[in-house]
Amino acid sequence: MKKKLVTLMMLVTMVFLAACGNGNTNENTSEPTDTKKQDKGSEPSGEEFAIGILAAESGIPIILAKEKGFFEDEGVNVAIQPFSNPMDRNVAVQAGQLDATIGDVMTVASFKQNGINMKITSDISEDFKILSSPNSGITEMNQLDGKKVSLVPNFILEYIMDEFAKKGNFSYEIVEIASFSDRFEQLLQDRIDGVVFTEPQAGLLVQQGAHLLGSSKEAGIKGGTISFTEEMIKEKPEDIKAFYRAYNKAVDYINETEATEYSDILADYQFPEAMSTYLTNLPYDIEHAGKIDQQQFDSIIAWTQEKGQIKNKYTYEELTDYSFIK
Repeated sequence: MKKKLVTLMMLVTMVFLAACGNGNTNENTSEPTDTKKQDKGSEPSGEEFAIGILAAESGIPIILAKEKGFFEDEGVNVAIQPFSNPMDRNVAVQAGQLDATIGDVMTVASFKQNGINMKITSDISEDFKILSSPNSGITEMNQLDGKKVSLVPNFILEYIMDEFAKKGNFSYEIVEIASFSDRFEQLLQDRIDGVVFTEPQAGLLVQQGAHLLGSSKEAGIKGGTISFTEEMIKEKPEDIKAFYRAYNKAVDYINETEATEYSDILADYQFPEAMSTYLTNLPYDIEHAGKIDQQQFDSIIAWTQEKGQIKNKYTYEELTDYSFIK
């Protein structure tokens, strides 16, 4: 009886040890499975998303990331939708046709005011120029006092012009001309005194006799952004991270490559030859995606509120998420 009891106890012990061994084995084998699931979850979805751009310097890294295969290399599927003016771009955002867009701080704040939730995920490469008409005789910024300046109101162009006017203690009259080409021609025909333009339009105007009065980059003014919908941020964060990896690869490509090697690509997106000359003669490297400084952000938000575009003074934390460019 005693012998049987000992034998039974030994069997129970063996079963217990086997069970423990099996448990440990399962635990060890499940770890790679969990890791694999985690790795899979950290990959881009591969589903197409749309970003809106304007035919300006800010869109070039995105265009080249698409056309040189950097997006594809990172496993992200990006559709580019070009727009000729910011109003049409905003209509597309409101219609839910875009998942991301190039814009500015005040536009994202205005979207928020109107129930469209987007967040600023980075700055852009930008340099807005203030120019005067060829025969205006205006060669200094403060000579724009009381003059007609064409820009798109309520966007970054007006903010930049207001900053120069505040610093120079002068006022100016806004002439609203939505079309890039119309604004371009009106200046060359001396029907307006000044404009605010980015490249390549600014460089072309200087080549045809316009006077360069100031630059947002030289003045340290930065308010242009890339922003994504909050739905995109929540559902496809890895797509956004991959987007920026490709974007930065394109920036490196631009800095290391003669513009003539990709000028044909830009021509397909309606950029003139002057863009190639501008990029070739840039005295500085284009920077990787970065942040909008909080002080600059707060200044733009205050300006937007003063203009009556928004009622709420949105905070930096409410409208920005820079986690994708770390």
